[in-house]
Amino acid sequence: MIDINNVSKWYGNFQVLTDCSTQIHKGEVVVVCGPSGSGKSTLIKCVNALEPIQRGDIVVDGMSVTDPKVNLNTLRSRVGMVFQHFELFPHLTITENLTLPQTKILKREDGEARSKAASLLERVGLAAHAHKFPAQLSGGQQQRVAIARALAMDPIAMLFDEPTSALDPEMVNEVLDVMVQLAREGMTMMCVTHEMGFARKVAHRVIFMDQGTIVEDCAKEEFFGNPQARSDRAQQFLSKILQH
Repeated sequence: MIDINNVSKWYGNFQVLTDCSTQIHKGEVVVVCGPSGSGKSTLIKCVNALEPIQRGDIVVDGMSVTDPKVNLNTLRSRVGMVFQHFELFPHLTITENLTLPQTKILKREDGEARSKAASLLERVGLAAHAHKFPAQLSGGQQQRVAIARALAMDPIAMLFDEPTSALDPEMVNEVLDVMVQLAREGMTMMCVTHEMGFARKVAHRVIFMDQGTIVEDCAKEEFFGNPQARSDRAQQFLSKILQH
């Protein structure tokens, strides 16, 4: 579904990604973790060409994101993206936030788009808030709207870039619950997150990054269950996050 081949990226003279390679298969949930500044968010943004890459290639459902002829709107509608900060349109109602991308990019009729929006808001537990504006919702509710908006495009895969890191602790679980449900329904997911409980519950694989490289890429059971077999850097990371 997503094929990342020897991807390298620079900001000026600073190399943020170095020869990163991995594959995400259909229905797989992969958690990307690691210390701050390790390149996790940059890597995930490269998958739908929000960040250009200077070397290597990324192929999503047969589309190369480095191909100058690729339609980025089509690519991004196929690969849903949920950001740390919800990125909702503040001047549009919740329903309008969900219908606008459908009518503009997928060319859906307004009635069909509204019906889709209503069913997705029901699914994320926000049907009663359809007429409100983003500022009238809590952070957790806004993030669930952002997930629903991405799902409205019928994506083949979902990317999550630290979707709970900007939330109050009380709101984290309401967002993770939606993500867990998506995973159980078989959605292909690539998640940058510090939520190791989520990783242990639903991830198939864990990718651990440090200093722009993929240091570990293994099954969840190996990563958490056999830390002695991991690299020194991953062991150090695990010892800090798993002791409390």
